[in-house]
Amino acid sequence: MKGTATIFIVDDDESLRRGLARALRAEGWRVEVFASAREFLQRPPYTGTGCMVLDVCLPELTGPELHIEMLARGMTLPVVFLTGHGDVPTGVSAMKRGAVDFLTKPVDLATLLCSVAEGVERHSVARRDRQRRQATDDRLARLSPREREVMTQVIAGSLNKQIAQSLGITLKTVKVHRAHVMQKLGVNSVAALVQLCGPARESSPAPATLQSGSPYHGSKVQWPHASDSAYPADWG
Repeated sequence: MKGTATIFIVDDDESLRRGLARALRAEGWRVEVFASAREFLQRPPYTGTGCMVLDVCLPELTGPELHIEMLARGMTLPVVFLTGHGDVPTGVSAMKRGAVDFLTKPVDLATLLCSVAEGVERHSVARRDRQRRQATDDRLARLSPREREVMTQVIAGSLNKQIAQSLGITLKTVKVHRAHVMQKLGVNSVAALVQLCGPARESSPAPATLQSGSPYHGSKVQWPHASDSAYPADWG
């Protein structure tokens, strides 16, 4: 993952930006630095895997405001917040919006590196899940309305005779539609069909536990479901 993912540092403290960038690059990450939220927003869309280290107190547009704007634009880079003050309400709000962690300055480097690695892994998993869902949706779009009806009943566990009776078609026609469904979706068993199209596709991420350096260590926050913040095509 290192060497391909990019860590974005947004902080108005130049010395801190340089120090964090140096430490992250030493760990093998690619790094981009920004002095303000608006400077980051002017950057061309990023299509790869990454994570953001974001200061809470920024001029003009604050860190939490930038995070809200990113989510509104569909830019779902995981965010690790840094703050010079233990602002509990701000931290809780940030975590509810899906932030990876909320760390106080001076930040412990080992804790920050763990949080960044967690954010990158989360982003990578989310992007893979989205790509799998998109691939499945593309294949489902190839089905005719009748094939979708047959598929739905197959997934529900109906037998061919029951499907034929329910849809008012012959048993032979059901078998033909069923074969087309399997062929178009690229599966060779009912179990594989259920796994591809059934409830298992909509898995929820596990609650996240904060790093020990966080002022909210030990609490758990249920992250938003992946489908609640889908990536637009140009933002990976």
